[in-house]
Amino acid sequence: MVHSYFCATFFILSTLSFTSAFTPQHYSDALTKSILFFEGQRSGNLPANQRVKWRANSALHDGSSANVDLVGGYYDAGDNVKFGLPMAFTTTMLAWSIIEFGDNMKSELGNAKAALRWSSDYLVKAATATPGTLYVQVGEPYSDHRCWERPEDMDTPRNVYKVSAQNPGSDVAAETAAALAAASIVFQDSDPSYSHKLLQTAMNVFDLANKYRGSYSDSLGSVVCPFYCSYSGYNDELLWGAAWIHRATQDASYMSYIQSNGHMMGSDDDDFSFSWDDKRAGTKVLLAKNFIENKIDQFQLYKQHSDNYICSLIPGAPNSQARYTPGGLLYKQGQGNLQYVTTSSFLLLTYAKYLDSNGGQASCGSSMVTSQTLIVQAKKQIDYILGDNPMKMSYMVGFGDRYPTRIHHRGSSVPSVRNHPDRITCDAGHQYFSSGSSNPNTHVGAIVGGPDSNDNYGDERSNYSQSEPATYINAPFVGAAAFFSGH
Repeated sequence: MVHSYFCATFFILSTLSFTSAFTPQHYSDALTKSILFFEGQRSGNLPANQRVKWRANSALHDGSSANVDLVGGYYDAGDNVKFGLPMAFTTTMLAWSIIEFGDNMKSELGNAKAALRWSSDYLVKAATATPGTLYVQVGEPYSDHRCWERPEDMDTPRNVYKVSAQNPGSDVAAETAAALAAASIVFQDSDPSYSHKLLQTAMNVFDLANKYRGSYSDSLGSVVCPFYCSYSGYNDELLWGAAWIHRATQDASYMSYIQSNGHMMGSDDDDFSFSWDDKRAGTKVLLAKNFIENKIDQFQLYKQHSDNYICSLIPGAPNSQARYTPGGLLYKQGQGNLQYVTTSSFLLLTYAKYLDSNGGQASCGSSMVTSQTLIVQAKKQIDYILGDNPMKMSYMVGFGDRYPTRIHHRGSSVPSVRNHPDRITCDAGHQYFSSGSSNPNTHVGAIVGGPDSNDNYGDERSNYSQSEPATYINAPFVGAAAFFSGH
């Protein structure tokens, strides 16, 4: 028997707590800044309309050691390496943000699509430069991390790393396929030829991932580990990639692939994390849409597992198992915790949208949870990031009156080439890393790793677990901010 008291009680509490200090205008400001952040992460030849003026051209010969063009893309975080797995996930999440909440972005939609295209252009290069090969990283990570250099002065080795039939990387290849397929949906109407190119490349890369199975962590070893090891393996990415290509094409062969392989790729498992490494929760929400909106029975299992994931996030729900700080922030781990906050908030809002489309609810054991409850829970997390927290501090740089000023980020912390044209070498840059002064270049929109399990935050560059921003923290936040800017 389904108990209604939980639903009713939670709805009342949720409605009472829906009000906050933030207005739609605040969320619109946060949306603008969260997208602007990506311009500060750009690698390559910057365009004439570049708005982040403390950045300049960098890494203009990437790929030359392999006689290919790998100029462009994004630096993942506070360093100067282009890591393919988190960049592809960033791309997927930017695209998904636009797909679900682009209608709320208004004047920022063009900037969001530009941010997406900056990475999708790069991923197409990486996937098509050499037949049967996907280039997955530029930059030797150990020498890069030993230096404290702005990207414009970079003189560390720009080694190129790839996966292929001989050196498989199903995880990074299938995530790249997901990214390109999702991006193809975004550009379907505005640029059909580009959209077709993205989709065709996605299918080719997926074939590489599926036919030659193996983890890129095994093929590339210490080059990608411990930085972005594929701890979850590659099955989750194969299912995720197939799900996105199916959504982009509605090709029955990909539905058959999902049905035939799902049980071997995690569809029968509950998973309570969603990140650049583990795609299972996101895949289930994505596939649940087919059951919620179209009543395709084969996808009912994904609705059940999506309910389980969503319910795990709701305090007081029968299946709740998420850990929260005393101040109410979802807490998964000490390093870059806000990445889990932004991804889970995005899934809460996206699932709420899917449920709303058909008057549905999430089943939490013997209780039912409404879409409104999911929205309220996501709002609490987004509001915490923006300053409604015990520290009374925004964890987005440049938002509000108080925010991190000494973030772990080379380009932000070293004087810009505009203000300091002379070269600043690898070792010379460490004086800026060690400085107690605020970063000279405010990296507007950057969301840092966030506070510890007791809601405390140390605003120090050396405290990279808390003070380093990353593209994959911001990308799902773009969708969440867009949602609240329109509500």
